[in-house]
Amino acid sequence: MKCSRVFSFLIAGIMANPGMQAIAAEVTVTDHAGGALSTVMVRRERVDVAPVDQSDSGYPAAGTENQAHIQVTRFTGADGVAAFPDANCPEDACMVRYRLRTPGFADLELEASASADMQLVMTPLSDPGEIALSRPANAWMARLDFGGDEGLRKHFLLNCAFCHQQGTEIMRAGRTPEEWLVIIDRMGTYGSRLAGDARDQVAAYLSRAYAEISATPERVPEATPWVNERGGDDLSAVTITEWVIGNEFSQMHDMLWHSNGKVYIGDNLQDRIYAVDPGTGIYKVYPIPHGPDDEIGGLMGNRFGEYFAIHEARFGSHSLAESPVDGHIFITPSLRQMLIEFAPETGEFTFHQMDGGFYPHTIRIDARDRVWFTLAVSSQVAMWDRRNKEFTLYNLPGRDWGESLKLTAVRFAAWIGDLSLVSGSVDPDRDGSGLPMPYGIDITPDGTVWVARLYANDIARIDPENGEVTMIKTPFLGPRRLRADNAGNLWMVGFQDSLIAKYDPSTEKFTTYDLPVVPAGSEVPYALNVDKSTGYVWVNGNMSDSMFRFDPKSESWRFFPLPRRGSFTRDVEFDGHGAAITTNSHTPIWQAEGGLPTMIRIEPGEAPAMGEEATGEAPAMGEKATGEATAAKAEE
Repeated sequence: MKCSRVFSFLIAGIMANPGMQAIAAEVTVTDHAGGALSTVMVRRERVDVAPVDQSDSGYPAAGTENQAHIQVTRFTGADGVAAFPDANCPEDACMVRYRLRTPGFADLELEASASADMQLVMTPLSDPGEIALSRPANAWMARLDFGGDEGLRKHFLLNCAFCHQQGTEIMRAGRTPEEWLVIIDRMGTYGSRLAGDARDQVAAYLSRAYAEISATPERVPEATPWVNERGGDDLSAVTITEWVIGNEFSQMHDMLWHSNGKVYIGDNLQDRIYAVDPGTGIYKVYPIPHGPDDEIGGLMGNRFGEYFAIHEARFGSHSLAESPVDGHIFITPSLRQMLIEFAPETGEFTFHQMDGGFYPHTIRIDARDRVWFTLAVSSQVAMWDRRNKEFTLYNLPGRDWGESLKLTAVRFAAWIGDLSLVSGSVDPDRDGSGLPMPYGIDITPDGTVWVARLYANDIARIDPENGEVTMIKTPFLGPRRLRADNAGNLWMVGFQDSLIAKYDPSTEKFTTYDLPVVPAGSEVPYALNVDKSTGYVWVNGNMSDSMFRFDPKSESWRFFPLPRRGSFTRDVEFDGHGAAITTNSHTPIWQAEGGLPTMIRIEPGEAPAMGEEATGEAPAMGEKATGEATAAKAEE
């Protein structure tokens, strides 16, 4: 029964809040002819918002408890009805705000009593310009073919779509080539590596192309439909919960679902770690402590200061991993030569200084409690042995002798602590020469360490016993992040190629799967993760405001539209009950709808997968032993 989980949510809310009324409210949506509208996204939030402490440079003071503003999204079924648990207001006194959205119709917003059943009518869009503006970034990006130069298009995607969407409203504004060049050069200071010989081409093309699209908005194509390809009801069982955290200058990069039931998130631009209780929405913030000599921007300099009113990154908290031994969290600080250790039980930080290597990136911990992470700029992998408190660095080879010489110079400069010596040795070109960039990392059940190199289009196998490194070319572009499944297969994204791939180490074979995005090929998947409890592979849909879920057994997909335009997600974690956790990390976040970052939980429900029935159902959502609450409790 579709509503059975809703009423289990209500029971959980009543038990947690004696004296609170819990009355289910339903929203019924029709068109002007009275026909039921299915797959309408209905987002609900309390109108009254709990105040958030801003005493620490606009952020909550260290260790204080704050209540996140919570938004819950459900979708109408074939009957046009979306059911919500009550917001648990005393004497049913509070007001809620609804926002309705579905492709082809104008958004509808209103306020109402939390317990009031609503009968709402949506109006179809008719103006071509309004229809085009309502479509996600990937539909606009699909119009950009760069004059048929596919190589230039993919080079552009690789370097201009890794922190924010392309095709959003701010990108569609009319600009001269000179104005585009100013933007391109500014993005270069942030880390984009658009080749020098591509600058003028890209600037001239974007100026011309967006002017043409604006003049002919009817040519912006339709985007991915919100129902499965059989036309069935694919979303009515889905619940999406968002917790608003941080502010308009935050970048909620990677996160970790911890064994203590909390989600830990690193604010990369503000050097703060958020500990969020998804059961209550209560969170604490832990600033990474710094000394008087720790400069903003670390070894990279203050790249964001001119454009961000608040920028406090001296370390650049990037990726997080939990120790299987004591639950301590290890954090890669991308702007320093160190590893940071955080003890959740005390809130204390420990800094492990590292000689050599630069730009600590993605991190994993093996069964022996050894901490492994990539060093993106120096093209190395580091291992921190917690037993003997020693670092070991593994050099990944250059693609040719010229790149090997450049990497040797970079590693020497990193070893002596003066990267300015090699600042000109990695000037960007279309092949990423001098910067193959080891990016994602994971460890298969047999203990083997695997690394994806983004610009080199290859993966590395590291034998942790003898240190032997083997390089394997990928048959696609942009292997960004990778994850191992229970069987030892590796799953990874093809960033510019709009696909995911499986690599079987036993057969040394790649299998690729195109993302089911519309228009075809219009996604740039940033990362993925494998839910070990279900086998499902979850993938970021960063141009289409979505998440995708792949079932390897049936080779079928599900598509989950996210509530905010401008959703750019990176890491994916799981709560152990079939739900996926991620964050909206669009940078700058003020360009995304709502202008603030959110932690997002997607509960997929029991609907079938796209294409055919899923072969394995996710476990039913219930309360964890750690006290994690359901959507009803979260909406208090």
